[in-house]
Amino acid sequence: MDKELPKFDLPEDWLAGTDISKELLGLYKNYPVRLKCEIIALCMDGEIDASVNLNRITVRKNDIITLMPGSIFQINELNGELKIFFLGFSSKYVERNDKAKTMLDAIYSTLGRPKISLSDKGAEIIEKYYRLLIDVYELSDEKIKSEIADNIFTDTHKGISLLYKKKSANESVASSKSEQLCKAFTQMVMQHYNDNRNVTWYAEKLGISHAHLCSVVKQATGKTCADIISSMVIMDAKSQLKSTQLSIQAISESLNFANMSFFGKYFKRHVGMSPLEYRNNG
Repeated sequence: MDKELPKFDLPEDWLAGTDISKELLGLYKNYPVRLKCEIIALCMDGEIDASVNLNRITVRKNDIITLMPGSIFQINELNGELKIFFLGFSSKYVERNDKAKTMLDAIYSTLGRPKISLSDKGAEIIEKYYRLLIDVYELSDEKIKSEIADNIFTDTHKGISLLYKKKSANESVASSKSEQLCKAFTQMVMQHYNDNRNVTWYAEKLGISHAHLCSVVKQATGKTCADIISSMVIMDAKSQLKSTQLSIQAISESLNFANMSFFGKYFKRHVGMSPLEYRNNG
């Protein structure tokens, strides 16, 4: 059984389209969802207020958003008539032949800022690229789609990296050391919250003292390190409770709690109700 328990994947190696509607996104409005696949979307109309991992963002016209595998997102509000172009790669495709190596640069670039805003001209160019991919997807048979998947994957991720790097180069203020440290801490939490919730462990891995890490993160985010760790754990737990039929015992084990009782107390302390109450009524 897949203990990572992502909730959303694609049925094919890659898929391009425009059929992301208000109705579809509305399905994810009341609880967080974890992606197994990768989604790269361009908004050309409408507005989406969403949470991606620990970041709340608003996606508007000319914005491009990159959701890496493992991302946890939640829709908060939807406004206007949406016009969304998307390109996605399934988890099976990403995992095949170690595709993650190709994604590393893009993952680093998008960490902590999944959205960037493009100029009208830039968005127009990206829209043309999406329309081309949609035509290729719709007009190609399965064999051709499979044969060109690697080229599309590589070219897309190179393009993402270049877009983010150009955006960073145009920003007048470079990231401070505190921001870089918070970014590194958040990245580590996303990778390890499932098996390690000890702040000291993260501090040691980052090569700094526990007190220094806590001070920097609190000043930069307004949250404690423990808050950030628990937020990821609770988002995962909520997603599993709402989007799977797994028993609470199985969810507790997937999150590496010592026992179901400990998991129940932890969840209630942070959410205000038991896991079963959240599943039924939350």
